[in-house]
Formats: sequence, structure tokens, C-alpha cells
Amino acid sequence: MAVDNTGPDRGVGFPVVDGKAGTTTVGRRACAAAGGAVDKRLGARIAATSDWRSDYLLPFRKITEAAAVSPQAALAVSTAGLDYLRDTIEFTRDGESVPIRDMPEVDSPSLRNVLVQGSARPVTELVVPFEGRRLAGAELLRQLDTWVGDGVVEPGFAEAIGLVAANPEWLNTSDVPVVVLGVGAEMGPAFSLLRWGGRVVGVDLPNPAMWQRLISRTRESAGSLEVPVDVAAPTALDDRALAAAAGTDLIAKTPEVLDLIKAIEGPLVLGNYLYADGGLHVRVSMAADALAMGLADRGEDVMLAYLATPTDAFAVPWRDVEISRGHWQHRRTRLLQPPLHLIGQFEKNYSHVVTAEDGTQYGIADCLVPQQGPNYALAKRLQRWRAVVARSAGTRVSLNVAPATRTRSVVKNRALAAAYAGAHRFGIRVFDPRTANTLKAAMLVHDLRNPAAAANPEVDLANPMDLFSRAANHGGLWTTGYEPRSVLGCAAMLGMFESRS
Repeated sequence: MAVDNTGPDRGVGFPVVDGKAGTTTVGRRACAAAGGAVDKRLGARIAATSDWRSDYLLPFRKITEAAAVSPQAALAVSTAGLDYLRDTIEFTRDGESVPIRDMPEVDSPSLRNVLVQGSARPVTELVVPFEGRRLAGAELLRQLDTWVGDGVVEPGFAEAIGLVAANPEWLNTSDVPVVVLGVGAEMGPAFSLLRWGGRVVGVDLPNPAMWQRLISRTRESAGSLEVPVDVAAPTALDDRALAAAAGTDLIAKTPEVLDLIKAIEGPLVLGNYLYADGGLHVRVSMAADALAMGLADRGEDVMLAYLATPTDAFAVPWRDVEISRGHWQHRRTRLLQPPLHLIGQFEKNYSHVVTAEDGTQYGIADCLVPQQGPNYALAKRLQRWRAVVARSAGTRVSLNVAPATRTRSVVKNRALAAAYAGAHRFGIRVFDPRTANTLKAAMLVHDLRNPAAAANPEVDLANPMDLFSRAANHGGLWTTGYEPRSVLGCAAMLGMFESRS
């Protein structure tokens, strides 16, 4: 369910030119502004990109390279990109449009939360479902070590999950409400937080079946879920009636959702787990960004949380480059049978590296996938820009790279599902949703509880973008010997063959 991008009550939207939303123009100019903040020639080249829908991959990689040069460059790139978007993306109500940075406030509350309380005892141990087993304690630590050794996760990820396992009291977040934007998302943390006894504030579209599932699961859990309804809804609602009344459109009612969240007292986490197709993804991401900006005056009482896609361009530690080059050197015996090299034009990973001003070397892991499109790339990149800017301003920020995961949206896409099925041939692990969800929820808890986490703005980082890489679970995309896009077709072919065997 989405609002009309050209109607009088479209909420958050792209500027309309000649009756059409300018998605292509906005994406290109946002990247040009970001790149131009540190290199005017780069900004000009990006602005001159004629076919943005086909040629957006290079600009996104180039602005990653530009940001890796220094902390100042990373902040300048992020600030300029966000400033352009906040000046350009509009909020429209009653036919009046203003830049989203000037979004109006509400005169009086129009939403309220209804509390759903669970009755179970909290799960007091970190247990990760994995390949039919339930990993905990020493067995979980051994699996983490295996993933580190195989180049599937960064050492910082294993360390963080190990700390959560060793401090199970961290799991219960009933003392810090977690606002989950996109609470029904398959990759969201809600169900794990509820099992551990947490307080979840849900935001999602009206969808009675989804809300009924959430309410039922909450009743069976140890946690609590706060469900948004219109203030005019009856005060006494059974679970079925509550599910029918629940939900709101964040794009159309951004000010109302902000007002609802502001009413929560004390520290809170604002977590963005929203997803939509095409330009709608940018619009809902900018609505979420408006919420983050609306809470900025709460300072240390807010932690922002995001789930980063692995299919983007990242500046990664040199360790990953060395592992990747080792895999490339042994590719004919390590990953594939020799005949397969005759049918694939595979390229070596890390053709692009950057030496920062302080001498630090970064590899540029270019994992962008053209099939996902420029709007998806912009939606995910603006979250990274906000993470850098907010952390630099003193806000705690949890932004964790999630691995490729067999979600419902992937499984229903035959080509992508086939590529995932064949990815293991190239050293890339694709995770089951339950495994990925539990691990990412544990990372959220770690970033909230551990004062030494990269999420803490008082922890020094060589570059603000190290926030993304220090504890990433990239599934091996950063350490494979092959440039990811060069093996997609072959991985899909192998996946289709294996699924039919």
C-alpha cells in the first residue's frame, strides 16, 4: 500500500516535473553533490552521466573511494549528499509542498500506541539457529571462529557476538524501547527482541494478517509490542480488532509518526528496517531520515540503527584484500573445477584500492548489483550518509552489514534465487533468514550495550566508514577472489543446475 507520488496528499516524495517524479534526476544530483564536496571534477562527471539507470554503478563506487581518503572526506561526502536530499525531497500535504527539512509539525496527536504484553519467560541465553542446530556457548564460538577463518565474517563480528553470548543480561532490552520501522520485515529484529523480553514499538503499514501474526507472536513471547492505531479507534480492542485497526503509512503521515515517537520517555533506539520497490524505497527511507532528524535534539538518549545491504560498495580492511588475493591464486583448485573457467569471464576482485591520507590502505569491495537499480542503491546509501553524520555529531549509531539471505523476496525471484544457490561455488555463504535475524538482533544489542562498540561516537575510528566494516557479516562477498558481478551469471546457471539435480 503506497500513497500517490503526484497527488495532493502524497507525503514524502520526489519533486514533480511535467507530471512525473524526478527519481533519476534526484539520484544523479545527490551523488554529484556528494562527490563534488571533495572533488569538483568528480561531481561534474557524475552530473554528466547521461543514462543514470544503466550507468549509476561507477558513481556510487567513486564516491565510496572519495570518502575513504580521510575522515574529513567521509563526513563531507555524507553531509553534502544528505543536504541535497533534504533540500530536494518534498513533503506534500493539502496540495502544499515544502522541502522535507521543513516538514510541518502536527497540531495534536492523531496516533496512539496500544500495548500488547507477552506472558512467557525471557530467553536468557544467546541461541542461534543454524542448519538444523541451535548454536550456543562453546559450539557458537567455534562456528564464529570457522566463519572468520573462511572469510565469511570480520573478526570484529565474531568478537561482538561472543561478547553478547558471554553477557546474556544484555539481551533483555525492556529498559530501552526499540522503535522498529518496518516491524513486519523478514529481516527485522522484532521477534528476537521479543523472545529476549524486549520492549518493541512497531511501525508498519495497515495489514491485518501481518499485525495479527505479530500480536500472536508477542503474546507467546516474554516481551511487549506497542501497536499504532488512530486516536479515534475504540479504547477496548481484542487482538483481532487491534490487528484490523493497526498500522499507519509512514510516507503520508511522517509528522504524526514523529509525534508518536517523541511521546516515548527516556532513551530509545530508532531502527530502520524498511524496504520497498523502486523510488518508493527512497521515499520511505527519507521519511525515516526525517524521524531521525526530528529526534536529534534528544542527544545521547537516542541510538540510530540500520541494516546495511552487502550489495553496495564499501571501503574494507586490507586483510580482506589479502584473503581475496589468496583465493584468486588458488581458484582452480579451491573453488571451481577447471572446466568452469572456460565458460566464465571471471574478473579478479579488488581492481580498485585506496591509500588514505594517513597511509591506511583500503580495498574497495564493489558488490553493487545492477538488477537492484539506482533507487535501491540511493536508499541504502543515504542511510550510510546519515550514520556518518549522526555519529560525528555524537549520536550512537548501529549500522551492520547483513549477509545475503534467502528471504521471501529473494526466493520468489527465480534468477536471484538461482544465483544464491550457486554462490557457494565462489566462496560466498548465503544465510537462512532465522540465522541472519538472530545474529543481526544480537549485533543491535551489542552496539547498544558495549561501550567499546564502534557504534559509540566516543570510540575512535580511522575513518567514519569503519563503522560499516569493523563488525560486518558479508557472507564472503568481501573475501571472494572474484569480482562479484563477474560471477553472477555463472552462479545462477550453476544454481539452476544444482536445484534440478
